[in-house]
Amino acid sequence: MSELLNDNTKNDQAIPFRFTRLYVTLFVVLAVLLTGGQILTQWRLSTVQDELWIIRYTALQRHQSQQIVKQALQVTDINERANFDQNLSELRHVFTTFERYHLQSREGKVSDHNVTIPNSANVQVLYNEINPEFTAFQRSIRRLINLRSPDEVVQPDVQASLKLLLANEKPFLEEIDAIVRQHTGDLRNQLTRLESIELYLYIVSILVLLGIGVLIFRPATRRLKQTIAQLIEAEQQASIANKQLLSVNKSLSETRQKLFEATRLQYQQEMDEQKLRTSYLMAGQEDERKRLSRELHDGLGQMLTAIKLQIEGLEAGLKRAAQQGTSDLTAHSKNISNLKKLVTQTIQETRTISNNLMPTVLSDFGVIPAIKMLAENDRSETIDVTFESNLTADDPRLDKNVEIMLYRITQEAISNAVRHAHPSHIHIELIERQNYVHLIVSDDGRGFRPENQRSKLSHQTQDGRAPSQGLHNMQERAKLLNGKLKINSVPGKGTKVQVSIPYKMQSAHYDAN
Repeated sequence: MSELLNDNTKNDQAIPFRFTRLYVTLFVVLAVLLTGGQILTQWRLSTVQDELWIIRYTALQRHQSQQIVKQALQVTDINERANFDQNLSELRHVFTTFERYHLQSREGKVSDHNVTIPNSANVQVLYNEINPEFTAFQRSIRRLINLRSPDEVVQPDVQASLKLLLANEKPFLEEIDAIVRQHTGDLRNQLTRLESIELYLYIVSILVLLGIGVLIFRPATRRLKQTIAQLIEAEQQASIANKQLLSVNKSLSETRQKLFEATRLQYQQEMDEQKLRTSYLMAGQEDERKRLSRELHDGLGQMLTAIKLQIEGLEAGLKRAAQQGTSDLTAHSKNISNLKKLVTQTIQETRTISNNLMPTVLSDFGVIPAIKMLAENDRSETIDVTFESNLTADDPRLDKNVEIMLYRITQEAISNAVRHAHPSHIHIELIERQNYVHLIVSDDGRGFRPENQRSKLSHQTQDGRAPSQGLHNMQERAKLLNGKLKINSVPGKGTKVQVSIPYKMQSAHYDAN
């Protein structure tokens, strides 16, 4: 085997394969030997235990036979008449057990422990020899256990049965002892054979272990020394190559880190620029709305007020002329009254437009009074709008952009609900919780499926607006302030719009203009 292994040094792949095959073969042989020996040992020990039960129950018949003779003498004893029934009952019980044990022992059985072992030929011969004594025991005891009164013991057949029992007691005991000795001898022979088998298995196992040491470990040790020398040399070469690789890897890592940092900075810069552009756009829109609101209020509003005053003066003059009876001015008076009402409505509408573009209450008093006024203005005979908040007027003002965003989203949500949902109740909540400001606008209108709205941006409604444009505007406004917009809606069960932005209360400066 050593020569074979040395020849295989020319083929590095064949050596491990043959080592493994040889080792597995010897290991399997050793495992089979040990497993076979263990199985055989356990099986024989189980058989020995069963045979011990057979021997125990066979030896027990000796004691039972003596007890039977004792009980029979007490049953037939004239002095034991008072205990006749008790002695007779015990005799029946002992004889029943004795008879069952003897008959089962003949077949090599112990039913109490579910043991069955065929008797050897020698044991079976001894049982055949003891059969006459056992038969005499049966005939004698069966006559005695059939006694009905103590007076029957003096009958000749009863006395004859007692004499027959006493005559067979000693031969039965001697033959039972012979059976027990035969059982014991057979068991001792089996244990001797088992010891011999165990010894052979032990010797073979030792030889297999020696074979493993000589045929595997010894050549393997020699080959291992050569391999270790080669590994040391390879390790030195690998160490040099590893240093070079570490240097290259460090350079690559630094380059990758610089590239990643540059990419991150570029992405962050693009995001900041996008937010800045959007913020400038929103700020420009709000400034334009403020300018338009100021012009409508200070220009068109004042002019319409002057017109109203002039018409009222004209109406008064016409009334005086009518009182003097100079002309029939009833129709002219009615037209002038209608014109005055129309001008009044125009002024009110102008103020409403001005308030919607940039409500002065938002700049002067904050978002809470502004939303409250928005809720009151949007109430009608068919729609009830309510508002509640855990923020008070004593709390510091929110940031200017935050207040404008909250107001515009509220305005858009109410507008969408009125136009599309046709609710009977709209509820607005503005609450501060867990470092966030939450705006919640809910209604009990028709509702819709939010996922369907995302696919309808190109569909136009009767008023010329895309169905989800309002939702898109609200979402974009929330993103500008790092807020989150969540819309829950179920057809027939209303809609709930919730905006959450980081909570930051501060004293905000607003232009008085």
